[in-house]
Amino acid sequence: MGYLRLGVNIDHVATIRNARGGLHPDPVRAARVAAEAGADGITAHLREDRRHISDVDIERLVREIDLPLNFEMAATEEMLEIALRHRPHAVCIVPEKREEVTTEGGLDAAGQHNRLKRYCQELGAAGCRVSLFIEADERQLEAATSLGAPVVEIHAGAYCEVEDDARPAELARVIEAAEVAERLGLECHVGHGLSFDTVGPIAAIPSVAELNIGHFLIGEAIFGGLESSIKRMRALMDNARAAATGQISA
Repeated sequence: MGYLRLGVNIDHVATIRNARGGLHPDPVRAARVAAEAGADGITAHLREDRRHISDVDIERLVREIDLPLNFEMAATEEMLEIALRHRPHAVCIVPEKREEVTTEGGLDAAGQHNRLKRYCQELGAAGCRVSLFIEADERQLEAATSLGAPVVEIHAGAYCEVEDDARPAELARVIEAAEVAERLGLECHVGHGLSFDTVGPIAAIPSVAELNIGHFLIGEAIFGGLESSIKRMRALMDNARAAATGQISA
């Protein structure tokens, strides 16, 4: 059980900017604040409809931010071309529907295996660390292995959104998926919907290497500031990981 990384998704800083137009608030500035607050990476999802992050945002993040960039994208020719042009540290392939408010579930890596194979190969050959955003399902994990993706990100939405009495069962699914990922030689990340209240049990899973959190942190920033929300999340993650290893957190 090693250090648990925190990737901060800045999409919804851009959502607020785009609600009115103009340049404020600047998602690249948010990325700088995240770096100073203890983030280990920056995540940004360039959607087909450009509803939040823009092409210029991606260009600036690549050019101006020192932290690794995790570029989330749908498996389309347009997004592949953009990713291959910028060659970010990591590319996470996600499902995307134009009518959805946010990503509604995991990628069907098993059902789309033949279609996804070329994307994984080309991105990997370009030096990008390919990740697949999938459900906590063994079939999907095995498909990720077959596709040659070194990383999977488990969709935590079901765990985060259920009633408290149903949460242990959903947590067990995530734990099992992380164990299967480790057995298959995959690096396991978890993301989508994590909050101060739900992050601890996920952070305590020994084989999870990274959490990607965005919407909740940006929402909390309205009340206490972005730096404060990230620092609190970082502390909760560190404390949960330390408790799981029997260490005393500083």
